Amino acid sequence: MRVFVAGATGAVGSLLVPMLVGAGHEVTGTSRTLAGIERIRGLGATGVQADALDVESLRQAVCAAAPEVVVHQLTDLSDADGAANGRIRREGTRNLVEAAKAAGVGRIVAQSISWAYAPGEGPANEAVPLDGTAAQPRARMVDAVRALEETAAELETAVVLRYGLLYGPGTWYAPDGAFAAALTGDGSARFLGSTVANDAVSSFVHVADAARAALAALDWPGGPVNIVDDEPAPAHEWLPALAKALHVPAPAPVTGRQEWERGAHNTRARSRGWQPEWPTWRTGFAAQRDNL
Repeated sequence: MRVFVAGATGAVGSLLVPMLVGAGHEVTGTSRTLAGIERIRGLGATGVQADALDVESLRQAVCAAAPEVVVHQLTDLSDADGAANGRIRREGTRNLVEAAKAAGVGRIVAQSISWAYAPGEGPANEAVPLDGTAAQPRARMVDAVRALEETAAELETAVVLRYGLLYGPGTWYAPDGAFAAALTGDGSARFLGSTVANDAVSSFVHVADAARAALAALDWPGGPVNIVDDEPAPAHEWLPALAKALHVPAPAPVTGRQEWERGAHNTRARSRGWQPEWPTWRTGFAAQRDNL
């Protein structure tokens, strides 16, 4: 299959590209830089220079590749700038979908998130609507996620992967990531997540398992799918374990959570054959520690 990966040098994309190549697919990946293009070529794929916010360069890249499926792994998180990432979700997704339409592509696999669900009790499944009652700044994030998913759904088949919090190489929760820096009090660290050990429930997924889900999703039916591990957990449980794995101090536990901080179920993904190598953050965090 001819696969076009937008965001091929990101945390997920850089692992996904060699998986796709290894599975026998013909892969074209994008980067905004020449160095990124060289990295993509080193992974066995064709690298093309394109900016998701540049309508014409993206259209030309997709049309030239003539893919059968487009994989959307675009983010803008390097500076922990929520507005920039929201723009990618809105404008970048729109540009990518329009480029796919111009190239006659009817299938997209798109990266979304699993913490934009409406408030409620217990982990959310895909039948729960996105949060329509959030106050700012959460409302801006949810609105951008909704725009991403609705725009992707304009193609004939749109598989929307609602990832949990990504940990592992290249993520904020890696040993050299923003989370560890925030916990150590690094004043230069920029981090959009929480470092409070409270009752807020989160769902995690190892970045390699996220990439494996994107590979598997090439053949899945359309619609949203939560890509999370088996154990949603409150911060007062997972945060000390992650801090220990990163060799940084953990904050003292406190009580309280927002009603939307509920985690997510992975029943649908597992029913489609996805089996995470790291089914719980407990073993995943420990492995990250052991690899330091």
